Amino acid sequence: MSKISLIKEDITKVHADAIVNAANSALLGGGGVDGAIHRVAGPGLPRECRKIGGCPTGEARITGGYNLPAKFVIHTVGPVWSGRAAEREDALLAGCYRNSLALAYENGVRTIAFPSISTGAYRFPVERASKIAVREIREFLDSHPGMEKVIIVCFGDEVFRAYEEALK
Repeated sequence: MSKISLIKEDITKVHADAIVNAANSALLGGGGVDGAIHRVAGPGLPRECRKIGGCPTGEARITGGYNLPAKFVIHTVGPVWSGRAAEREDALLAGCYRNSLALAYENGVRTIAFPSISTGAYRFPVERASKIAVREIREFLDSHPGMEKVIIVCFGDEVFRAYEEALK
C-alpha cells in the first residue's frame, strides 16, 4: 500500500496529525488555503503566529491546530512563480516540502496533509509543482520509515489530475 494518497477535499476537514498551510511570509492569514485554515482554527492560531514573527520562503514553522481536526499546522511559504528564475523557484518549492516534512517528523507527526503549494495565487505551474512535490515526498518517505502517510489534498479537478499524473 502506498504511503501517499491523493484526495479532493477541503484541507480544514482532513484528519491528520498535521496539515500544511500554504502561508504568506507574515503567517497572519490571507486568501485561499491560508485564509480558510485561519478561519477554522480560530483566534488562537493568529496569536501564536504573531509570536513566531514570520517565515522566509521555502522554510516552515509549526503551530498548534486549535479548532482544526489536526493537532498541528505547519506553515510554509511557497515561491511566487515568475518563470524568470525557474531553477531558484523550483528549489524554494522543494524546500517547502522538505522542510515541512522534517519539521513534522521532529514533532512526532506520522500523518500529514499538504495542499498544492504555490499553485493558486502564486501561479506556480501545477504540472511542474506536482512533480517537485511528489519527488520530495517520496525521497523523504524512503529515508523516514516512521512517517506513515502523506495526503495530498487537491482543490479542483485540474490540480487532482496533475498530481495523479505525477504519482504514476
